[in-house]
Amino acid sequence: MLENKIVCLDGATLYPVADPRWGKFADFGEVQVYDRTAPNEIIERAKDATILLTNKVVIDAQTIKRLTKLKCICVLATGYNVVDIEAARASGIPVCNIPAYSTVSVAQQAIALLLAMTNRVETYSTENRKDRWAKCADFTYRLFETQELDGKKFGVVGFGNTGRKTAAIAAAFGMKILVYTSKKQEDLPAGYDKVSLDNLFSESDVVSLHCPLTDSTRNLVNASRLKQMKPTALLINTSRGPVVDEHDLATALKEGWIAGAGLDVLSMEPPCNDNELTKLENCYITPHVAWATVEARERLFAMTLENIKSFVEGNPCNVVN
Repeated sequence: MLENKIVCLDGATLYPVADPRWGKFADFGEVQVYDRTAPNEIIERAKDATILLTNKVVIDAQTIKRLTKLKCICVLATGYNVVDIEAARASGIPVCNIPAYSTVSVAQQAIALLLAMTNRVETYSTENRKDRWAKCADFTYRLFETQELDGKKFGVVGFGNTGRKTAAIAAAFGMKILVYTSKKQEDLPAGYDKVSLDNLFSESDVVSLHCPLTDSTRNLVNASRLKQMKPTALLINTSRGPVVDEHDLATALKEGWIAGAGLDVLSMEPPCNDNELTKLENCYITPHVAWATVEARERLFAMTLENIKSFVEGNPCNVVN
């Protein structure tokens, strides 16, 4: 068992290298954890690894070919698009992910982005720190028109664990749920309506994206889709950045095709300084933190340990390839 060498290429987003939790991997082999790894450092750091852990470091076909001792790749996330899973399969290397660990956290963030756009709590709080309310002639002041969510239509693109959980919270606000999914209508909760993608975008007051990044979902939200939406509608993306064409979204926000967007993900992370979306007042962006609650990270770590344990015992679990 202890013949394995376990290398984590980018542990910093989970826990610092010095965190004692990493020591738990020592039950299964020699452990080396790096805060982060640049592309030109991968081969040298992972050359002796039998078990490789990655979050966002890309493990492509060429890298897999050069890591001759590699026997298992564990992705510290649910999405596994950073690994060439076909190349890994061809080399007999199982790729294991962490399913559903952040379902509740991501759903919570999606709704937080929605409320940030509708209630503008942060804006009012900022103004009041400047004595805006203290200097007001009346008992109140309004900077924006706000509307209730009750009765509005909430469109969910993708109805896996996170889409289902987010929809349930929206339904608790009294919103009517529209779903674009491969599931059958009878498999949806009572009161939810399965609709086409065209109908979802044209009818929804809020569109929330919960689909994986695939060839068919890349740039799914583009100018054509955005023009289908109501000018009062809001877009939320907590899935993957490239699901949205960011240039088209920036145009939509500037020209009033839609009222606002709440994003936890971008196509390039961290973004370039010239990313238009980061400058727009009706675009609310958080730095890919939806997954990172204390509870979600604890689940992720525990499930990673279980993935490694299962592999070492000859029964790999959560294998995606």
